[in-house]
Amino acid sequence: MLSDWTLWLEWFIKALVVILALLAGFAYLTWYERRALARIQTRIGPNRAGPFGLFQPIADAVKLIFKEELTPSKADRLIFFWAPVVTLVPSIIIAAVIPWGTSFTVFGREINLYIADINVGVLYLMSITSISVYGIVLAGWSSNSKYALLGGLRSSAQMISYELALGFSFVTSIILANSMRILDIVDAQKNLWFAVIQPVGALIFWIATLAEVNRAPFDMPEAEQELTAGFHSEYSGMKFALFFMAEYQKMIVICAIAATLYLGGFLGPFVDKYPLLGPLYLFIKVFLLLFGMIWVRATWPRIRYDRLMSFSWKILLPLSLAITFITATGIVLADMFNNQLYYWAIPFVSVGVGLFTVVMIYRELRRKAYERA
Repeated sequence: MLSDWTLWLEWFIKALVVILALLAGFAYLTWYERRALARIQTRIGPNRAGPFGLFQPIADAVKLIFKEELTPSKADRLIFFWAPVVTLVPSIIIAAVIPWGTSFTVFGREINLYIADINVGVLYLMSITSISVYGIVLAGWSSNSKYALLGGLRSSAQMISYELALGFSFVTSIILANSMRILDIVDAQKNLWFAVIQPVGALIFWIATLAEVNRAPFDMPEAEQELTAGFHSEYSGMKFALFFMAEYQKMIVICAIAATLYLGGFLGPFVDKYPLLGPLYLFIKVFLLLFGMIWVRATWPRIRYDRLMSFSWKILLPLSLAITFITATGIVLADMFNNQLYYWAIPFVSVGVGLFTVVMIYRELRRKAYERA
């Protein structure tokens, strides 16, 4: 009975640590993005509130707490109130199956550096990542605003489109690790990251996750020039802050998933001897992937909506299918003929198919530009 009590206490403490880490990460990811964008665009960025502007997230939080909250008179008040919560919660609970390390011993008790170890952890990730779009759609519908409704519909269509390519990217990691358990996928990358074996699959995963979290250049649900902020046009105060929090927390979690599935997760030098290095290695990988997201926002223009959908259905989905087929075929042939040459052919064939796709896209764009001229 005592062991059950201590086990529940351990789960509670680890869950609390993850939640607080995500909340702190959300706050200072906004500062990190502003500073990085300023550096890229030759600006200064936040530098007034505290040294290097480090207190800027605190100032933003205070402002949003005391800002007046408005509810449209003809909005569905119940759904309008709960939609931000429905959007926020999945961005937190998805982190439950992400391993931040192996385990360490404290007072004779072994503490695992993850909350839950599920045999179908990848399936859990795929299911939870799709839930948050409900909150966005409900927010757009309940606002009783045409702009907000269009933003919610765009978000749902975008999620359905890019979820397919994202799912095949998950399948690629499952095939390479021969398991749906997250820890098995990390252990399978001890010698070589899956991003090296299947670089095109990792790139597709990266592009699809940008669309999943509505980040530029896939931020059509929030297109200010067209929809005056999109699905959250009618939100203010802390309700708007919850949408803002959900987006940035999803950025952190998505980068942690990408690092886990394709970049070895918490693995790194001496992590076997010093398990607490695992969270540090994963933090560094997440930090770099977040910079990639910020860099894309600073440099790439927003895609037109019809081109965004065409890119998913006509390019990304067929390419992800081809990459999954190449990966599965290479592994089957390597096992069938007991020849690792087929296994090492996977990255070369995948890159070849990816380059062929890029060339075909370039030729099609040139042809359309010539026809317009």
